[in-house]
Amino acid sequence: MKIGIFIKNYAVGTRFDKSGVPNKSGAEFHAENHAKLLIEDGNSVYVMTKKNRLETKGRERIDNIDVVRLHDPFRWLECAIRLFSSHSNTDCIYILGTPKFSVWAILIAKYIQHIPTTLVLTSKVEIFDSSKGWRNKIFGQCDQYIANSYEMAQGLRERGKVPAEKIHIVPHGVDTINRFFPVDPIKKEKLREIYKLPTTCPIVLFCARIVPNKGIKVMLQAWKIVHKQVPEAKLLVVGGGLKELVSEIKIAGKQEDNSIIVTGEVDKTDDYYKMSDLYFFPSEFEGLSTTLMEAISSGLPCVASKIGGNEDLVPPSKSGVLVDKFDYQTFAKEIIRLLRDPKQRAICGESGRAYATSHLDCHNLLKTLEIILSNKTAKDL
Repeated sequence: MKIGIFIKNYAVGTRFDKSGVPNKSGAEFHAENHAKLLIEDGNSVYVMTKKNRLETKGRERIDNIDVVRLHDPFRWLECAIRLFSSHSNTDCIYILGTPKFSVWAILIAKYIQHIPTTLVLTSKVEIFDSSKGWRNKIFGQCDQYIANSYEMAQGLRERGKVPAEKIHIVPHGVDTINRFFPVDPIKKEKLREIYKLPTTCPIVLFCARIVPNKGIKVMLQAWKIVHKQVPEAKLLVVGGGLKELVSEIKIAGKQEDNSIIVTGEVDKTDDYYKMSDLYFFPSEFEGLSTTLMEAISSGLPCVASKIGGNEDLVPPSKSGVLVDKFDYQTFAKEIIRLLRDPKQRAICGESGRAYATSHLDCHNLLKTLEIILSNKTAKDL
């Protein structure tokens, strides 16, 4: 199939915005990973996205993906022209989020080219009300919808008025085979030596953007308690974000005997999971957290907030415990409990790993995605 992926932002040209937050969003990671998997499986893929910067090219090939950047203020027109010319042989449309220009792709696909359209929502803020606004009404006319959590599916039914038979709950998945897997203690120690991390102390990992809604304040409040009870433990904070929040974390680390290690943004997070003993994720809201899936796949016991997509991952996988998102005292209590109980950590890690290989592997989920994109019915899945 020739698959057109439509997304608001993709390969925008700079790694960080002015505040220090990485420009590459979860949706872009999602689009990039699916594009690569679809190409590996013999499909042809292009991406249509906004042109945000003067210096980025209007069209270029990135990792064998044809990336087309649409120019403001006539993105809708350029999108339509391309679908009738350079990209007229498209077999299906795959929309991530609700980029405004994509409504024209939906209309052209539905009423002129008669090819299937699939809309996937990756965040609660993307849930549209099909009774309000002409664009939302068009978003409600797609052939298939993918929700990555039960909460998102419920939102599509209730606000989007999307028929249940059109909604498929499918996680975007992670690479459990080549990237996110546990390693033995010897390999873990060698990795810590390579990354110049302490080789004997327990490491609690937080891996996400450093922005307020990821629960940074709660993380620091909880760690203050954890450090008093388990002073040998280290909190490893991996990710880029708001400069003032990063500074706050570094200051807190100094106040707590240098027990917090901040890496900043990294290109590949795989090894950081392998080097850690526990995953801490106090985020305030999520669609379906990629980093939590990565942690579960890597065999880490997880202490996470009791929100949306986290409830779709931790309880079914029996990989850890969920805590009220603002209850820093209980977060600390559960982290301390697991740090002092290596047997229970092993049980959670093994259970989570088994669940990930059977339910979250992106290679296993690919065929389901291809069937949905080609507009097969739910009973064909």
